[in-house]
Amino acid sequence: AETGTEKVARIAGETGMKVSTLCRGGWFCATGPDDRARRMDDNRRTIDEAAALGAATLVLVCGPAIDKDLVRARTEVSDAITVLAQYAAGANVRLAIEPLHPLYCGDRSVVVTLKQALEIGRSAEPPVGVVLDSYHLWWDPFLEPTLSEAAGRVESVQLADWLAPPPDPLNGRGMLGQGSIDLRRFVRLVDELTGYRGPIEVEIFNPDVWAIDPLVTLQLVADAYETHVA
Repeated sequence: AETGTEKVARIAGETGMKVSTLCRGGWFCATGPDDRARRMDDNRRTIDEAAALGAATLVLVCGPAIDKDLVRARTEVSDAITVLAQYAAGANVRLAIEPLHPLYCGDRSVVVTLKQALEIGRSAEPPVGVVLDSYHLWWDPFLEPTLSEAAGRVESVQLADWLAPPPDPLNGRGMLGQGSIDLRRFVRLVDELTGYRGPIEVEIFNPDVWAIDPLVTLQLVADAYETHVA
């Protein structure tokens, strides 16, 4: 945001870098009609930004309920995505719903299971895909059968490890191999059950990781991926 979409797109092109996804759109639940219209306009601008960056996919973090009404909030999310799917298709950008860990239901997303995300995505036209993040999905006892339902619908796969207990609800994710998740099994299941062959993103929200020199971090991630995933 500080650099500007046009400049980022130019730098990416000059360095041969590809933008796998743009994160995020969403935050759909609104206090009223004016707020809802503003949020939809924000999402249309974000779709345009993804297109300008050459990102094939826009990740949707759907947002919390405004008034504690989870049923109404989830209906709002579904309705908003149904409307945006048409706009995104016109911009040649795919939308992907990211179900978040239930820990985040109160402040970040009312979509907390892969099954929910798939059902909402199916209701849109064209259908909307999903994001599979190990940090958010590893705990689900029904993960395997639900992954089978996700075949052909996966737009992005993200990895981070779960530190127990998390040192911070949002920014307490672990480097690959440092936590409780069987990452190798997670990626194997995604591969076998969904057929996903796209990029795998390592998404670690943690100030201790951010404080390390980026080139050192890149090597740490590569080594951890080889050891604990590949």
